[in-house]
This record gives sequence, C-alpha cells and structure tokens, in this order.
Amino acid sequence: MTKIFNDPSDFASDMLSGFARAFPGFVQRVPGGVVRATQATPGKVAVVVGGGSGHYPAFAGWVGPGLADAAVVGDVFSSPSTQQVVAVATAADAGAGVVLSYGNYAGDVLNFEAARTQLTEDGIPVRSVVVSDDLASAPRDERSLRRGTAGDLVVVKIAGAAAEAGYDLEGVVRVAERTNAGTVSLGIAFEGPTPPGSRGPLFTVRDGRMGVGLGIHGEPGVSEEPLLGARELAGLLVGRVLAERPDGARRATVLLNGMGATKYEELFVLWNEVVPTLEAEGVEIVEPEVGELITSLDMAGLSLTITWLDDELEALWGAPAQSPAYRKGPAEAAPLTPRPVPEVAERAIPESSEASRRVAKLVHAAFETAAAALAEAEPELGELDSVAGNGDHGRVMARGARAAAAAARRAVEAGAGTATTLLFAADAWSDRAGGSSGALWGAGLRAAARVLSDTDPPANAVQAACRSALDAVTAYGNARVGDKTVVDAFLPFTESLEADLAAELPLGPAWVNASAVAARAAEATASLSPRLGRARPLAARSLGHRDPGAVSFAVVVTAIAEHVA
Repeated sequence: MTKIFNDPSDFASDMLSGFARAFPGFVQRVPGGVVRATQATPGKVAVVVGGGSGHYPAFAGWVGPGLADAAVVGDVFSSPSTQQVVAVATAADAGAGVVLSYGNYAGDVLNFEAARTQLTEDGIPVRSVVVSDDLASAPRDERSLRRGTAGDLVVVKIAGAAAEAGYDLEGVVRVAERTNAGTVSLGIAFEGPTPPGSRGPLFTVRDGRMGVGLGIHGEPGVSEEPLLGARELAGLLVGRVLAERPDGARRATVLLNGMGATKYEELFVLWNEVVPTLEAEGVEIVEPEVGELITSLDMAGLSLTITWLDDELEALWGAPAQSPAYRKGPAEAAPLTPRPVPEVAERAIPESSEASRRVAKLVHAAFETAAAALAEAEPELGELDSVAGNGDHGRVMARGARAAAAAARRAVEAGAGTATTLLFAADAWSDRAGGSSGALWGAGLRAAARVLSDTDPPANAVQAACRSALDAVTAYGNARVGDKTVVDAFLPFTESLEADLAAELPLGPAWVNASAVAARAAEATASLSPRLGRARPLAARSLGHRDPGAVSFAVVVTAIAEHVA
C-alpha cells in the first residue's frame, strides 16, 4: 500500500518535484514533466517519452544522454494532458523535430496525438511511436490494439541512441518502429497496486492463483491460472513470448521486470530458469536486463519482454546511456547547464456584453455544482471503473470538474463572457484530469465554447453547443453507440433535448427530460461489452456493470439542470 503522501491528488506533482531535486545533474523540472538538465545539441532529434505516474523508473527515470531528452508525467495511472505534452516537447525541441513515444492506451493516444497536431501547427516537426508489446491484450493480427508495457524501455533506449548518434527524425522513427514491431511482453500478477488514498488494492488474486496478462495501470490479468513454481512459470512465459518469434530470428534482448512489490531475489530465481529455457530454444540473449524497469506502484507481479535484434538494433541497444535509473556503458553526464523555464503567457480576456457576462456566471455556477456532484459520486464511479480498469475514473472526473470550476471563477472575476469562460474551464478540465476522460471532456467543452459568443448569444445556443460537443467527443474518441463509452449516454441525451426543443418545450423541462434519458441509457450500458479503451482487454469482466463514463455524464447533466433552467 502507498503510505507516504500529503494530499493524494498532489502525489504525482510532489513526486516529480522530489525527483528533480534528487537528480539535478540529469533533469530539470518544467511544466508537465522534466527535461535534460543540459542544453541540447542544436540539430539533434528530441526523444520525448511519457505516461502516467506510478511506473518509476518509467518515465522520468529514463531522461539522460543516450536515452530520452524529456519525459511528460501525468497523474497516477493517468495519461498526461495535451497541454503537458506540448509544454515538455516544446522545451525539449532542439530544432530537428520531436519523437513522441508512449504506450498504447486510449488516454495517451488522445492526448499525445492532439499535442502532435498542435506542435506541428506551431512549426515543430513531430512523429509518434506508439508502443504495443503486450501480447495478452489483443491477438497477433490485431497488434495495433495491444497495450504498451515494459517494451517502452527498449523502444526508448534504441530511439534515444539513434538520436544521440545523429539520426534524422525519420531515421529515429524507423528504428523505433522496427523495435516495437519486434517486441512482445507478457505479465503475471499476484496482487494489485494500491494508489495513494485508496482503501485497498485495485484487484486481488485468489490464494494459489495468478493473474496472467496484467496491465501496468493496475488492470488485473485477462485470466487466472494456477500459481506455478519458478521453473514452470519460466516455461509459461517463454513459451508464450516465443510463440510470435519471427522466422529465422535468433538474437534478442530480454527483460525480466518486477512490477513494484516482487523482490529482486525472486526475479533472480526466475531468471535462473528463464535463461536455460530460452537457450534451449536457440535464443542468443544480448545484454539482458533484470530488475524494476517499469512498475505499477506496489503491484506484486512481473513481466517478461523479448525484443528481436538485427545488427543495427543490437548496436543501438548496446550504445552508452546514462540516466537516474538506467545506465549502460561508459557514458558520462554532461556538466549541469540549467535551462530557462519558459513563462506561460496569460490568456487575454476579449470584450464581452453584459448579457454574456451574466450567462458566464451561470456557467461558473454549473461547474461548481457538477464538481460537487462528481465528488459525491466519486466512490461509486471508482468502483465501476475498477471492474475492468484501474479504478481512477471517479477521482479524475472530480479533479477535472474542480479545476474547471476554479478556472471559470477566475474568468468571471476577470470579466469574461460565456464563450471565454467555457474555454478556460475546458482547458483546465483537460489539463488537470488527464487521461481519456480529461481529453474527451476538454474536447467537448471546447467545441461547445466555439459555437457560443462573448457578445450576442446565438439562437438555440444550448442545443447547438450540445450537438457540437457530442460531435467533437465522437470524432475525438472514435466511439459510437454500443461501444460502452460516454457516447452511449451523450447521444440519447442530445437527441432527446433536440426533439423536445423542436416541439417548443421550454429549455428547463427539455433538459430535465434529456437528463433522465441519459441516466436510463447509462444504466443500459451494463449489458454492453466494451469495444474501446482500457476496459476492452477485460471485456468479459465488464458485462453486467455500467460504464463509468456514461454514468458520470448522467451525473453531470442531471446536477446542472437547475442552472440550465
């Protein structure tokens, strides 16, 4: 259990500050993460890695010569926000472009890809390499659906070595993608992790059993199997990772990774069985790694990763590197050269009308009410999310709503109109919540703001804002009705609202009716099987349980009905 923290919601920020103070020769804190403490060589490709907290040494521990140039760090088991990725990548850019590397999780994909678009528009060439090595989360012919696990380290190490050697942007991407294509992992769990402030682990495993196919965000295994001795466990792991061995492949690096609570001594016992099992299959092991490489807080478990190498990849894997948590060869850290932290310019407040400022006050009040409702629903939402996810949905929704309410209050106090107030709230929700929920709610609220005005409110403003928000969420998350997501409640809500308003029902009653429709639709998601997002690999567990995203949407629209009226 995680025991040392102040406010659980500040755990990631406090951790990152302490990390930067512990390793000032390697890293410097910037908004959203850390960058190398030394000035980058002009013209060098910047490799930026990232993901949620709770995985140390991933991801900040991999920042240093021969590895990553920067790391974006989100909250515990939650992807960084788009704003965080943009800030860190901008600080790391040395004029030759940026490679973003991250695990294949819905929230990370949404936020990193949105950041890539924004950075490209700002004139910084950016490419993404999405790590997808977890063989338990999708079959081989659906590789693009697989999660990223310990393969992150191999991809970042090889990409970082290529960038250090002077490869151009396309060259770094080429070797990183080839590395990912040749990497597979399988994880075993004995007990789930306990995030700061949680009452207990995210999942438990029955005595004498083990979860096979875990996720690094505290997701349980996709199946339970009898607990095995070291020799038999080595046989299971090796057999499954070698099942996808390319024809003729012999040389590989191998990682045996502890998830946080499994002791090094246990890993060495298992490694003693893994090596002869691999060698018996004709595998030539190249510079292996055994230890805590990418963790899940205090999860009891481990994973085995194999990456098939050719001459080029082997040379890059063996190249020198030095970081707070990973060192290889004779590399030395360059002398400390602090980077200036860029100042964030305050957003200007456009002119607004008296009527728009009055509505902005209602918008602020609605966010305050939504934040209170989500705080009350937080335990229920967390429990729903823990069925097939990591149990953080209630926490991130409440956190995002509180940030949105605070941002709306500041906007109103500065004299902002409706559209600007909503934009302030949207950006704050996205940035503070992080993850897929933060990205989707931020996108929806921003789309709603764009059809509103700071001067004269357009006709059918609420109806148009809801439809625009729905379109943005649907396009951004690529979700449809039946996928078991927030869209399953959002679409019926919007259609009900539009129908009642077309029948000339006043807005207040129409909103109440639509909220009831959303609540019923959220209840109906219990019969659905998730086809997108983090819950997809554990779809069978989700059957019979409501989707937390749909439920939280219903909570929000029901709570704010008084302000809409």
